[in-house]
Order: sequence, then structure tokens, then C-alpha cells
Amino acid sequence: MKRKLVVEENPFPLSSTRSVDGNRHIAREKVLQILVAYDANEENRGKIFSHVFHREFTFDENPGDKPDTLLRPEEVFELDSDTPIVWRERDVEFATLLLHKTLDRAEELDEIIERLAKNWELERIALIDKQLLRMALTEIVTFADIPTKVTINEAIELAKSYSTEKSNVFINGILDAACEELTAAGKIVKAGRGLDDGSKTQENDTNQEAQAAA
Repeated sequence: MKRKLVVEENPFPLSSTRSVDGNRHIAREKVLQILVAYDANEENRGKIFSHVFHREFTFDENPGDKPDTLLRPEEVFELDSDTPIVWRERDVEFATLLLHKTLDRAEELDEIIERLAKNWELERIALIDKQLLRMALTEIVTFADIPTKVTINEAIELAKSYSTEKSNVFINGILDAACEELTAAGKIVKAGRGLDDGSKTQENDTNQEAQAAA
């Protein structure tokens, strides 16, 4: 008698009927989500990146423990996380570099943020706001081809979506002050075609893609 092969159904299936085209706007959003998840669980960094960025939801099961997952199947569907993201290679590279540079510079950036956030200790700043500030400042000093204004505007838009009502004003103020300080110290160098205010940059095209995908 032949044994019947039993194939376990993937509890986190991705949709086969719809997808989203990735871009830098979505990449920033995913990096923010990853940073917040890392803050809660640093032990699973590699798994968290795959989970959030590439939407790979099935993890190895720990012996004697529950499956090591971040979302239950019903949460995946409720959040539309079952919709696969089709990433361009350059956006994956952008997100990976932004993520790792933000993590590497966290201590240095926190000193800047705490100094400029008058009357606010770092522990009192909302987690989302802190990660947004870290991420935006990292992008400003790391990516010479992205205009500073674009980075700040992206951070403000993410704050409107993920943080408190007044966070966008707080973040804008800190970033403006930090940019002034870092520029004076020669730590912000921008170069490349289309960085003048009147030009249409590649980053502007990316923002239009994000709006179209929304």
C-alpha cells in the first residue's frame, strides 16, 4: 500500500491575483517598520527583514516552542500583507543600505536628536519619531544624490501615517536644525544631476510612482 504524501499548506500564502510595484517611498516605509520591529526583537533581524520587506511569513519552528512568526494568518490578510511587492533591484539596495547605516549610526544620531530636542529626553520621544529621525538623518548624510528637502518631506509624510498628530511638526523642526548643524560641519554633501530646486529629479519620479500605487 502506497503512503499518501501530505503537503502542509502554507499558512501565510501570498495573493496570486494582485501585487504592488515597489519604489523608494514604499522602501522607506518598510525600513521604518523593520527598525521598529528590531527595537522589540533584535534576535531575529534577518527573519524580520524577510518578513517585512519580502513578505516571507513562514519561519523555522523552534523545538518545543511555537512557530517563530510576527503575524498570525488572519493579521496578514487584514493588513493586506498577503499582497506581494515587486521590487526593483535598486530599491532593494537603497533600503538595505539605509537600514544598515541607520543601525550603525544610531548612537551618534541619538546624541544629535537629544541635543536638539530641547526639554525632551530621548526616552520620552515616541519610538516611531525616534526611528524616523534616525532614518532621515542617515539618508541625508549617506545618499548624495537625494535632495535634503525630499528626505525631510518623506519623513514628514511617514510621520503623518504612523505617528501622532503633532509628530510631523516635531520631526520637521529637529531635521531642519540637524541639517543646519551637519551642513556647517561639512557632513552633508549633495552632488548629482537635478539637485537644484527647479529641476525634476529621479526622486520626484519615485514620489509620483508612490502616489500612483496608493
